[in-house]
Amino acid sequence: MENTHTKKKFQMPSAYTVLFIIIAFIAILTWFIPAGHYKVDDAGNILAGTYERVAQNPQGFYDVMMAPVLGMLGSETTDPAISISFFILIVGGFLGIVNKTGALDAGIGSIVKRFKGREKNLIFILLPIFALGGSTYGMAEETIPFYSLLIPVMMAVGFDSIVAVSIVLIGSQVGCLASTVNPFATGVASDAVGISMADGMLLRIIMWVVLVAISIAYVYRYAAKIEKDPTQSLVYNQREEDMKHFDIDAINRQEGVTKKQRNVNILFIVTFLLMILSLIPWEEFGINIFADFTKWLSGLPGLGMVLGKDMLPFGQWYFPEITMLFLLMSIVVAIVYGFKESEFISEFLTGASDLIGVAIVVAVARGIQVVMNNGMITDTILNWGEKGLSGLSSIVFIILTFVFYIPMSFLIPSTSGLAAATMGIIGPMGEFAGVGKDLVITAYQSASGLVNLITPTSAIVMGAVAIARIDIGKWWKYITKLIAILFVAICILLAIGTLL
Repeated sequence: MENTHTKKKFQMPSAYTVLFIIIAFIAILTWFIPAGHYKVDDAGNILAGTYERVAQNPQGFYDVMMAPVLGMLGSETTDPAISISFFILIVGGFLGIVNKTGALDAGIGSIVKRFKGREKNLIFILLPIFALGGSTYGMAEETIPFYSLLIPVMMAVGFDSIVAVSIVLIGSQVGCLASTVNPFATGVASDAVGISMADGMLLRIIMWVVLVAISIAYVYRYAAKIEKDPTQSLVYNQREEDMKHFDIDAINRQEGVTKKQRNVNILFIVTFLLMILSLIPWEEFGINIFADFTKWLSGLPGLGMVLGKDMLPFGQWYFPEITMLFLLMSIVVAIVYGFKESEFISEFLTGASDLIGVAIVVAVARGIQVVMNNGMITDTILNWGEKGLSGLSSIVFIILTFVFYIPMSFLIPSTSGLAAATMGIIGPMGEFAGVGKDLVITAYQSASGLVNLITPTSAIVMGAVAIARIDIGKWWKYITKLIAILFVAICILLAIGTLL
């Protein structure tokens, strides 16, 4: 009798399962790792040498199940993820409205035709743009909308979804890795140790150029391989399904862009330009034009009251404000294209529903921090690092600092949160090894950017692979070599930094 049984292949669990496993593992660690606490100053910075043991607070089954809930809503020890999750939903609604107009498909179709025969040039143009955003203002969760835009483009020209994710994710996070004026990484860390963001700028610019060049070469090589032989794609087995899901045929069918669609695409581009302008900390660079203009505008009789006295100027916006921007521009796009009110609501909710999974992933990922903080083991782990990094030579110290921040970035994926939590301790320690505080900051943000290319605790990574329908295991397989190359390059550049 013929054996009809087939051997089951291992299938990587979903993002939610991976995250819950990590949460449960961290909860188990709270039973064995001693609980501890650092004293903090008025600004919330940890004071070195003030660590003390406190009563153990092990986390149980109830705490594990509550972690994603508190991850979304926040707790006394952990900031909520709801602002990011709601931003993702509103962006989903915005994209739903724009996609209904067919403007993006028409625009993408024209791009495909324009770059016919030289499609790989898009990598040289787009990846550095995202890297620039990461370096200047910490472009991270804001990249979520771009995946839905770029995946169809890359697939339509013969590549795959991994190439699209690479351009956005690798670009933005390598940019964050070599942050120059990123207020959420360089800014918070510099403030914590009392130095200017300009300190260490030369090395970071050099790092940006070198590491972005390495990343472009890596992505280009993979894209060239896929273009030559599509079966070499790591997601080739789902290509037909992806072609239908992202409606690639609709892009290829586009014959031209109508006037209404052109106006929608202009509004689409303007929306993202406004988002970028609003997030760059202009006043940090002595540029007060936006603050002065907003003050003048809100102070106008009548008009100021109508617009709102509490308007924030560009440079002071964050997730609440850019969420409002996408909501407003959704309405503007609907009016320009001529949607009925009922049609607008329907398409907006449909678009938002497409990203519900991504929004929930953010909250579940934040649950890891909830368990660590509530179990009071975060400060203990920091204390181990404080003891282990003292009294070393400059090169050894800075490389070990970089290595130390790799697991720390995994446990605390927020760049600003990690800087605020640790820089007050690690920054001053470098002076005992002859390492400047600016170089310690460079090591910290290098580790953070590197880890945020792969960590399942990051909403950036999990959101990207969720939208692109890429198994996280395949993403790890793809990017492992690049991580190794970047790791070696960073160590060499940090060693050179001790000599500058």
